[in-house]
Amino acid sequence: MKKDIRPDHMTEIEWKTRQDLAACYRLAALHRMTDLIYTHITARVPDEDDAFLINPYGWRWEEITASSLVKIDTDGNKLDDSPHDVNPAGFTIHSAVHRARHDASWVMHTHTRAGVAVSCLEEGLLPLNQIALQFYGRVGYHDFQGIALDLAERDSIVEDLGDNPVLILRNHGLLTVGGSAAEMYSNMFYLERSCEIQMSALSAGRKIQEIPKAVCDHTVGQYSQGSDSAGLNLEWQAHLRSIEAIDPTYRT
Repeated sequence: MKKDIRPDHMTEIEWKTRQDLAACYRLAALHRMTDLIYTHITARVPDEDDAFLINPYGWRWEEITASSLVKIDTDGNKLDDSPHDVNPAGFTIHSAVHRARHDASWVMHTHTRAGVAVSCLEEGLLPLNQIALQFYGRVGYHDFQGIALDLAERDSIVEDLGDNPVLILRNHGLLTVGGSAAEMYSNMFYLERSCEIQMSALSAGRKIQEIPKAVCDHTVGQYSQGSDSAGLNLEWQAHLRSIEAIDPTYRT
């Protein structure tokens, strides 16, 4: 197996970012959150102005490695000698967030069955259970404007996201952000789980047990108070062990 040795021309922090981003792609594939070669996960390159990493267009997420990622700026220009192309739609959505939210160094966008289903519902994500309540009052909504190829749409994406960690792209899919790979991926992992539970509950055809607003407010407050970097890191390390056991080549 090819060793995960950092290229001589690359800083240690960029290489670590590439490995974490490649891990996110492999994890998303493992958890069935891919759309073949479409949708994206991106990361800002630390210590570089307006540079971020994105997947090479045409690659399955199971194939992504640290060295295959493409470095581009927020105008879509390549910043390395990668031979790979970048999906214009991915550039539109992700560059919008990276340009406006410097706290959101990591951005993930999916087209999962449950996520798209919830995005098609007028009411969006419902506060039906404990998992979903971590996002209570923390979700933005962006109306569908066609395939995201128009750069003019970036302003409305940023406005609709606001300072939330989650954006539901109506009739389209899900988007989460974070200050780290661990935070971004955790947001998407549990957002996707919330959507799956919601669609399962609604499909049962039985009366839904609603949670009182006061309890919703209390629960999201508990999530906020209980969040800590140590716990998030433990969760991330558990994720990494799951893909290390399957195929550690993402690090190369």
